[in-house]
Amino acid sequence: MLPSILLLVVGLVLLVWSADRFIEGSIEVARSLGMSPLLIGMIIVGFGTSVPELLVSAIAAFGHNPSLALGNAYGSNIANIALILGLTAVIRPISVQSRILKRELPIVTIISIAAFFQLRDQYLSTFDALCMLVAFGCFVPWSIRQGMRSPADTFGVEVEQTMQTPENQIGRSIIRLVTGLIILLFSSRMLVQGAVAIAQALGVSDLTIGLTIVAIGTSLPELASSIAAARKGAHDMALGNIIGSNIFNGLAVVGLSGIISPFQVPPGVVSRDIPVMISATMALFVFGADFGRPGRINRIEGALLLLFYAGYLFWLLS
Repeated sequence: MLPSILLLVVGLVLLVWSADRFIEGSIEVARSLGMSPLLIGMIIVGFGTSVPELLVSAIAAFGHNPSLALGNAYGSNIANIALILGLTAVIRPISVQSRILKRELPIVTIISIAAFFQLRDQYLSTFDALCMLVAFGCFVPWSIRQGMRSPADTFGVEVEQTMQTPENQIGRSIIRLVTGLIILLFSSRMLVQGAVAIAQALGVSDLTIGLTIVAIGTSLPELASSIAAARKGAHDMALGNIIGSNIFNGLAVVGLSGIISPFQVPPGVVSRDIPVMISATMALFVFGADFGRPGRINRIEGALLLLFYAGYLFWLLS
């Protein structure tokens, strides 16, 4: 049991460290190649923080642990909104000004609702997985087009302000990117092996481990990015990080897991976890959308999200 716990802890630490290196290297390479700050924020920051979820779920699917893969993806989405955004808003209220992010709020809500209808037969088929990947493939160019049409969007301005001055050392940036990716792969495998071993030793399902320990662990890059952005006053960047991550998890991560290994979905996912994810996403939509007032997640709403997450964990673990 102790070696498994050590494997999981070391895997988590390396995962967070290597994810940070990977994202920094990706941003530096993108800037060197002339990518705009807005697109860097939408694609690299938004999707890049979910690379740990992608690798962990893919490794779990290859290892015939599909429940761990699914629990990691949906558990991360729940944690991103209820835990990370809730905690970030308690530390500093989040104002939503970006028009691009307001357009993406209903999209992430639709993706969450669509997951329920796709998986209500309790089976993730190859066709379901392909639909998710096609939807993600359509979303990315649409998102890029929106970014190119709104070059002065506040999201891009905040990304540019928070990025460090480029040093024009493309070689060092590529080394950082590749090194981060390699360590991400190894740490993801360590994390999955440790989580599976702990689940077996405690008699807990892979799904529960995926929804809790693994999901929170792979969401730590989002936590660090969102809190750092909010403390700098980059509110849209803090929110954009979460929205991009949840879209990536709901479409690319789950879709890739289903392509690797179509599987039977545990009943609790459809009756408990997806409805919780939908509820959290709709709360985010209500808080962040512009209904005759500026979108804003205040401290009270952040505290409510944290209570919501605590209640979900109690329900799950009891």
